[in-house]
Amino acid sequence: MLQYIIWEVNPEIFHIGSFSVRWYGLLFALGFLIGMQIMGYIFKKENKPVADTDTLLIYMVVATILGARIGHFLFYEPEVLLHHPLTVITPPFAGLASHGATIGILTGLWLYSRRKESRLTNQTFLWVTDRIVIVVALAGACIRFGNLMNSEIVGRPTDLPWAFVFMNNAEYAKIPRHPAQLYESITCFVIFLVLLWFWNRYKERTPRGSMLGIFLIWIFGLRFFYEYLKENQVPFEDKLPLNVGQILSIPAVLMGIYFVIRSYQTPVVISPQEETRKIES
Repeated sequence: MLQYIIWEVNPEIFHIGSFSVRWYGLLFALGFLIGMQIMGYIFKKENKPVADTDTLLIYMVVATILGARIGHFLFYEPEVLLHHPLTVITPPFAGLASHGATIGILTGLWLYSRRKESRLTNQTFLWVTDRIVIVVALAGACIRFGNLMNSEIVGRPTDLPWAFVFMNNAEYAKIPRHPAQLYESITCFVIFLVLLWFWNRYKERTPRGSMLGIFLIWIFGLRFFYEYLKENQVPFEDKLPLNVGQILSIPAVLMGIYFVIRSYQTPVVISPQEETRKIES
C-alpha cells in the first residue's frame, strides 16, 4: 500500500536559453485571465459597461503584485525593504505575501471605485469588491497550485497516506509532509464555487459587503489553522507563539465578520437607472 506521494514535478514547462516558462507563472496568469472573463460575464449580467473590465484588470494586476511584494518584505524581510526598496519592483519577484496582496487589492479597488461610483455605472467599492472576490478566490486556487508545482510553502512532517515527499526541495526532501499548498488551493476553489453560486442567486440584490466578508472569514479563518500544518517561512517565526500568517489572519477575519454583519443591517438600494437598464435588457 502506498504510504505517501513522491512529488518531483519539474517546475519548468520549457525553456529557451536563459528564458523559461514555469507552471507558477502560467497558473498566475491564467487566474487573472479566466477571472476577468468571469468579471465580464458579471458586468454584462448586471448591465455594467463590459469595457470597464479592461481598466479593472490593470488595477488588479498592479495592486496585486505591488501589494504582495511590499507585504512580503514588510512582514517577512523588513530589513530588505528598508535598505533595498527597489527590490520590490525588480525581477525575479521572489516572495509574494497573500496578506499584502489582499491589502493591495482593496486599495486598488478603492481607487478604481472612486472613478466609477459617481457615474451612471454606480460601481461602488463594496459592489466591486463583492464581485472581485469571486475571481480572487479562483486566482488564489491557481497560485497555490503553482506553489505546489514549485515545491514551496511545504507542510510539516506527517504519516498520513496523502503526504507528499517534495523531491525538488533540497531543504525538505525525503520526509513525507502535508501538501499544505494543495489544502489551500482546494479551499480557494471551494469558496470560488460558493461565492459564484451566491452571486448568481442574488446578483444586483447581493447585500453590499456580504461576499467580501464571507471571503475574508473563509480564506483567512482556514489560513489561521493551516499555518499549524506548515513550516514557518522565516526563522524569527519559530520564536513567536503565532506565526506571521496567523497574526495577520486575525484582523482579516474580524474585518470579514464586520462586513457580513453590516451587509445585513444595510438595505440594498437599486437606483432608478439600474432598474431601467434591467427592464430594458
